Amino acid sequence: MKSSTQSLTGLRIIEFSGIGPGPLAGMMLADMGADVIVIDRAADVHPRNVTMACQRGKRSLAVNLKSAEGIALAWQLIESADALIEGFRPGVMERLGFGPEAVAARNPRLVYGRITGWGQTGPLAQAAGHDINYVALTGALNTSRRGKELPVLPATLVGDMGGGAMFLLFGMMCALHEARSSGQGQVVDAAIIDGVATMGALVQQMRAIQYWSDDPAHNFFLNTSPFYDSFVCADGKLITLGAIEPQFYAELLQRLGLTDVDPRRQYDTAEWPLLKQRIAACIAAKTRDQWCALLEGSDVCFAPVLDFDEAAAHPHNAERGMFVEVDGKSQPAPAPRLSRTPARAPNAGACIGQHTDDVLRELGHSADDIARLREQKSVG
Repeated sequence: MKSSTQSLTGLRIIEFSGIGPGPLAGMMLADMGADVIVIDRAADVHPRNVTMACQRGKRSLAVNLKSAEGIALAWQLIESADALIEGFRPGVMERLGFGPEAVAARNPRLVYGRITGWGQTGPLAQAAGHDINYVALTGALNTSRRGKELPVLPATLVGDMGGGAMFLLFGMMCALHEARSSGQGQVVDAAIIDGVATMGALVQQMRAIQYWSDDPAHNFFLNTSPFYDSFVCADGKLITLGAIEPQFYAELLQRLGLTDVDPRRQYDTAEWPLLKQRIAACIAAKTRDQWCALLEGSDVCFAPVLDFDEAAAHPHNAERGMFVEVDGKSQPAPAPRLSRTPARAPNAGACIGQHTDDVLRELGHSADDIARLREQKSVG
């Protein structure tokens, strides 16, 4: 029987407004029922603000942290919270007066989540960087090379969101679980480079046992094999094959009509270049839809390469409700799926300052107080 509440109902998270992995982590916590309150800048409130999917389920309080009243309001929120998320460069929160030591002195049970690219310490800690840089430094980007061509990286997914937001969430949930028994919070230093390096554990393991070759000519993961790559169809659209295991490879050959190819020689890398040309020519003879009709749902390990609109319309994704439409715009549905305490239904997301009055009333401020704070420009 499903519950009427979500799994994180009753948990309050304060998110200092930022971009990238921090807001995604906050969104996922809000999806599961946490009361996520974003501290936005009062100066950013203007009529052209739009709702953002990563702000769904959250509330926004627009505060001027350069005013004494605004700082006091931020402290009221922090003192009422279970956890905090911030994604600034190391030292910024300390300069604002909201560093971990200051927060622990006023709310010792609070879990302090920090997300950065390079981490809180190290020679690069203060350097600027973005997703592609973090993935490059860990060695992960090099695994996407295609022969002598430049490596290709899907935007923000591996670094910011995979190595960043997911590991920030994991660390915070670990710390929140421990705080239930100890009553003590702690700092979660979620560096994107640390998370991406951890995600490379399987590749590192394969290298250690010499199953992984850094030479693309002998590594099917590096886009040189005939059975693990993307291929162009007759209509210019793409499909993917991933028939690593012998039984899947044998079925692939059979469905492609390549009955003269010995499946037992799958890992004879000397045969890969010519066989890949044959398979590429075979794929190029039919459209993507024709290959979907022939291969999808079989054990050849097949999927078409879809854009976001096509992905939302695909029958498998549609049946699972992987994407939802809110105010005419597509969003990913909450994940993962919980059987008894499912996520809340997605909404359009909060606008900057949208819930300022509501949050202030919850903190005990009267209508006159709120009017005075607005007049002083302490809130937006």
